[in-house]
This record gives sequence, structure tokens and C-alpha cells, in this order.
Amino acid sequence: MGLEVIIEDTRWEAAGLPGLAGRALTALEAHLATGPLSAACLATDDARIAVLNGEFRGKTQPTNVLSWPAETLSPDAPGVVPPPPGSPEIGDIALAYETCAAEAEAAGIVFGDHLTHLLVHGLLHLLGYDHETDADADLMESREIAILMSLGVANPYS
Repeated sequence: MGLEVIIEDTRWEAAGLPGLAGRALTALEAHLATGPLSAACLATDDARIAVLNGEFRGKTQPTNVLSWPAETLSPDAPGVVPPPPGSPEIGDIALAYETCAAEAEAAGIVFGDHLTHLLVHGLLHLLGYDHETDADADLMESREIAILMSLGVANPYS
């Protein structure tokens, strides 16, 4: 169990991604009372994530985080809490170094805090949370804020 980090871009090691990823998953498990979960995180760069974004979302530009849930848990109605996963293996996420670093710098946020937010955000996507409607976004953001606060990370939405 845990969050396996696959590092393609060594800048992620210097950023402390493996430790942050483990802490983010542990906090998410505790907050949502899921029990132990398992996921993988590809730590890559903008060029690679742009290819993945093109393949899976039809958008050929880089993005900060992508997610591939192992099962569809998104509820049919907006603002409804997704059901628990049927398996501890919840899927995969990928992070793009340059985009994440540029976002943190532009917002004046500590890189590790921004990275922790994106990890929690991506993991919540694997568990069926989304932000397509206002009700879904409110639910997802409230979960993110609570999990991040438990880690000593400020509310990214204020």
C-alpha cells in the first residue's frame, strides 16, 4: 500500500516529492477514513505531460496534474460524496515539474505546499471527486482544505 513515486525528472527528488506524497496519502486516508490505499505517481516534466494530456484528454499543452482512476466513482448527482473505492488500488496520477514550479512561483506559494495541494487534488480525483459543477467543486475544495490543514498547509483557495 502507499503512493509509489516514479521519478522521470530528477528535479522532483530535490523537491522532496516522495516524502510529500506519502504524507499527502496518509492524511487523505485519515480524513476520509478509507483504510490503506495504493496509487502511483509519475513525476515528469512538461513535455511528457503534454503528450499524456494529448493522448488522454485531447489537449496538447502541459498541465499541472493528471489522474487516471482505477474505477469510476463519480456520483451521478452534483455535490454528492463519492462511494468508497471497491479496491485499495485507486489509480495513477502524473505531475509536471515546470508547470507546478511556475504556478507556485506566480502565486508566491512555497513549492512543497503547492505540490502537496496538487497531490491531494489528484488523489481526490482518483476517488471520484471532481470540480465540474459548483456543488462538486465546493465538496472537493472543502475536502482539500481540511486535508491540507491537517498537514499544516494553508487554504489554497483563500
